[in-house]
Amino acid sequence: MLIDFIKYIEENHLVKKGDRVLMAVSGGIDSMVMADLFIKYGIKTGIAHCNFCLRGRESDKDEELVRKFASNNNIPFFSTRFKTKEYAAERGISIQMAARELRYKWFEEIRKKNKFVSTAIAHNLNDNIETLLINLTRGTGIAGLTGIRVSGDSIIRPLLFASRESIEKYCKSHKIKYREDKSNSETKYARNKIRHLVIPVLKEINPSIETTLNQTAERMREVNEIYTCYIDNLRKKSFEKREEIVVLNPHLIQPFFHNKTILFELFRPYGVTNSNLDDLLNVITGKTGGQLFTLTHRIIKNRKEIIISGHSQNENENIRINNAAELNLAPGIESAKIINITSSYVIPNDCNFGCFDSQKISFPLIIRKWRHGDFFYPFGMNQKKKLSDYFVDRKFSRLEKEKARILESGGKIVWIIGERIDNRVRITRSTKKVLAIEAQRYQGTKA
Repeated sequence: MLIDFIKYIEENHLVKKGDRVLMAVSGGIDSMVMADLFIKYGIKTGIAHCNFCLRGRESDKDEELVRKFASNNNIPFFSTRFKTKEYAAERGISIQMAARELRYKWFEEIRKKNKFVSTAIAHNLNDNIETLLINLTRGTGIAGLTGIRVSGDSIIRPLLFASRESIEKYCKSHKIKYREDKSNSETKYARNKIRHLVIPVLKEINPSIETTLNQTAERMREVNEIYTCYIDNLRKKSFEKREEIVVLNPHLIQPFFHNKTILFELFRPYGVTNSNLDDLLNVITGKTGGQLFTLTHRIIKNRKEIIISGHSQNENENIRINNAAELNLAPGIESAKIINITSSYVIPNDCNFGCFDSQKISFPLIIRKWRHGDFFYPFGMNQKKKLSDYFVDRKFSRLEKEKARILESGGKIVWIIGERIDNRVRITRSTKKVLAIEAQRYQGTKA
């Protein structure tokens, strides 16, 4: 077992010479065997133990066993107690999910604080195939058939090669003390049903079912690598990052409109799930203005493009600016200054610059989101125009309209920021001082 343990670690590059590893040890047979193997391997380790306070005195005995083991082997010991039931109730999740969230977050905090390179979790080969079967019964894509990852996000799983039977044999021959969680024998949880009811039946069909399913998971991992590489290349070709937004030409992925798996993978980073794939396709193939909100993003159809943006926060907040100096600190403003005008002064031919007769500007200024009914006098015109009509003329997308911010002085609009100033505050021959403002550039600004 020790030889196989070391071989597995080295083949999968889980630990390098000099690494310090934090071991997650519950007191159960798997984690106690893992701890024993690490000690024999000679790696510098620490032990982290979570008491979820779910089994009363039994949970306390688990902690006592692990604490004593750490003390006997001169290993740094870290422990914590969680109010797991309260945490689960507050978030409306299962006890199992609550325990998982709590422990992984705490493990990472301890790892970083104490400068461990990784955290070792004692998942074994049987855990791996049970996960595969659980995912299969619930419905899954290719990734769900790859089983448990050997490593990732500072987590390593050095026991994934070992069957539960081989772990039990090692534990018995080396007389390793451990604690048995009685709930492991109950069949009210999905994993335990598969462990105690399903796998024994599958073993009757194929006595080597653990090895067979593990090999299947390994092949699916290799298939997933090919698949992921293909999706990544397709996304790079089809999606264009433009600062705050992502733009897609639907024509580039039209051959895949019938393939929901590819659509799901392409849009998964933007919060799309299997349940809203049909809505996504309706937006992609529909008319301008169609949109889909996910938990993290907004996906909008705008003519021949799909625009993806993250959800904005505080977008309706009005910003009050009391003087020119404060303008330099305002969101969306790159710089602002008041300058004396000379005969050599040239107004920048760039819509991101707003140059105003400072005598026609009164503080405080307000930066705000535009509202329906807003109007201004576009530069060069002596007639007012509604902003909504101006946006239509300029072919603003829905997202561009919503991103548009205006600068207001004395209750009147003096600038659609980064777009066009108001004719009433323009520089004239009598202007002596100029308030020059440069807007931050973002994709979506019209030239």
